[in-house]
Amino acid sequence: MSEVFRLYGTLEPPANSEYFTIGQMSFKLEEGALRHIKVGGIEIIRCIAFLVRDRDWGTLTPHLSLLSSKSDDTTFSLRLEAEFETPTAVLNVSIFIEALHDKITMRAEGIPNGIFETNRAGFTVLHPARLAGHPVSVEHSNGSIETSTFPSLIEPWQPFKDIKALTHFADGLAVDCKFTGDTFEMEDQRQWGDASYKTYVRPLALPWPYTLSQSQPLEQSVSITWHRTGKRQPESNNNSVLSVSLFPETAILLTPKDAMQLIKHPVDIRQVSPQRLLCHVDATTVTTAEFFEAYAKLQAVMPNFVYDLELICGFEEPPSLELLKLRGAMDTAGFKPESVMLCPAADKISTPPGSDWPKCPPLEEIYSASADTFGDLIRGGGMVTFFPELNRKRPPLEQLDFVSHSLCPIVHASDDISVMETLEAIPHITRSARAIIGDADYRIGPSTIAMRHNPYGQRTFPNPDLNRLCMTDNDPRHGAAFGAAYVIGLATALADSGVTVWTPSELYGPRGLNGPIIKAISFLARCAGKPIHRATIKNDLAELIIGPHKITANLTGQPLGGLGPFEFEAS
Repeated sequence: MSEVFRLYGTLEPPANSEYFTIGQMSFKLEEGALRHIKVGGIEIIRCIAFLVRDRDWGTLTPHLSLLSSKSDDTTFSLRLEAEFETPTAVLNVSIFIEALHDKITMRAEGIPNGIFETNRAGFTVLHPARLAGHPVSVEHSNGSIETSTFPSLIEPWQPFKDIKALTHFADGLAVDCKFTGDTFEMEDQRQWGDASYKTYVRPLALPWPYTLSQSQPLEQSVSITWHRTGKRQPESNNNSVLSVSLFPETAILLTPKDAMQLIKHPVDIRQVSPQRLLCHVDATTVTTAEFFEAYAKLQAVMPNFVYDLELICGFEEPPSLELLKLRGAMDTAGFKPESVMLCPAADKISTPPGSDWPKCPPLEEIYSASADTFGDLIRGGGMVTFFPELNRKRPPLEQLDFVSHSLCPIVHASDDISVMETLEAIPHITRSARAIIGDADYRIGPSTIAMRHNPYGQRTFPNPDLNRLCMTDNDPRHGAAFGAAYVIGLATALADSGVTVWTPSELYGPRGLNGPIIKAISFLARCAGKPIHRATIKNDLAELIIGPHKITANLTGQPLGGLGPFEFEAS
């Protein structure tokens, strides 16, 4: 087994990064993007990149060609050609990068060879999540200036629109970003797990997908300048609002097919010994009764687990009628879960800004019917998808015993650094969720690197070549050393949130129990209910001290802290 495959589950090598310094300014060049732009060691911009998204919001991987480059102690310049391909056309983009000690400029000129369909094509600028609560001024296209702050709690909609330029203030620096070539706006990207605020091209209120043609060449630019102000803003307090002392119970997701296989091979779950099994039922299918029967058979064979039901309903008929039929099928089968987490099928699809909400009965009606039908069970709501959907459609708390949502680190980017950086955003998500749900029971649903369902497009993306791919249902890193380190990082990031149940894996399949993640989840499952003494992620090391146990993980592909790449140790 090659070292690359052991670490990443794929033979595709990690992205190559080059590090540059000009005076006090430094940055990394990676796949045509500038990352971790720092001044005096302080990160001012997380990333500047030219990105193209397809009609399903998948991020297209370009073919890059280096045309020219020059760098010394005072200047840096680069010219790239990028080819973005769809089934119908290729978009050819020339990217120019220039950097001095006090300025960075990126320009792009693009033209397709036919009708090129896209949801977004242009520059993206990421401001680091640590700027939450810090001052920012926004210049709009009419010349007006808006004075505000980066949102502390995660904004469900765009915090700033119609951006011509913006200036943020932090760490004694004023950092100016200017944009040309199109209309830019910002979204609070933390809600998807990205540790950043994203300023992107083309307002979401405009129709998408849209087309680029040869008659309208694309021209855009971004320039970054900075200067010292002598003022240092106080650091924002983004700690969780709860003081949590106990580590959550571990659940594993399974389907009815998984249940029947587990009956034959009970060792498959005993190798991690979770406290709970999360049983998935999609009632929009025609085999609901068979689903309940499969879980009932498993429950009879393995009665010592707590069984939770994740129930998705189409609600083509009144909720009271549909739920009554489902309860009848469940009781007939003999399946007896402790809890039911109910989610309308309409809410499996995200409703972005400018879109019409899908047809769905009011949540108050749905959860009132759930209380009538499942009154003897612990009842939950929220989303089987991710926090943005919960943030934009908040459930009626008075009718629920718990609230849940899932997490996924490859919505917008899939490179190794970006995936691990999503751990920075987890406290922002849980703090914002707590602001919505108060002290209600809080659970985290299935949260794997790969995506089980794509709320932003028509499908998840197949990955037969096992590459690093956004919104894929099969990420090879899950079953490699990388996946084990990530799950320990996730547990660490969640430790302060008050979460009572987390679901870090499915039972079988590409998001299932395979590889080093088994040992990591097994150890963490044993920690359920034990007091948390320490939970930190610092300098790319995750450290958890729970009861008498300690677990430490290296979150990088390089030796660090006495641990090998993505290695962890537990005692």
